[in-house]
Amino acid sequence: YEYNQCRLYKDGKYDMLHGQDETILPSLAQGGAQGGIGGTTNYNGRELTGIIEAWEKGDIETAREKQNFSQAVINVICNYRGNIVGGKRIMKLIGLDLGPNRTPFRNMTDEEEAAMKAELEAINFFDRCNKF
Repeated sequence: YEYNQCRLYKDGKYDMLHGQDETILPSLAQGGAQGGIGGTTNYNGRELTGIIEAWEKGDIETAREKQNFSQAVINVICNYRGNIVGGKRIMKLIGLDLGPNRTPFRNMTDEEEAAMKAELEAINFFDRCNKF
């Protein structure tokens, strides 16, 4: 709703960047943006750009599947204090260790990492994520 309100401002005078990975496909259906800022792009960018590519080809089923997968990834990171904490640990799991979190963010324990990794494996994340 808010994105579309911004998109409609001044009769669409401005190109509004899209900013929620969870709603890329609906924003495209409403008229879309020419670009976006995604929170999970560092590790899930292949799927996120795949949503746009499938939409542009008219392949709504693939776009929908990729959107649903992206939401499943977000569901996992929400179980681990969100993208700042969980996402940073995902980066480590795919080969880019960015070090500990800054204050006030807590770091994940090894047990939490193992549990998150298992949840990601259950949705085949490591087969679909960005590769470094």
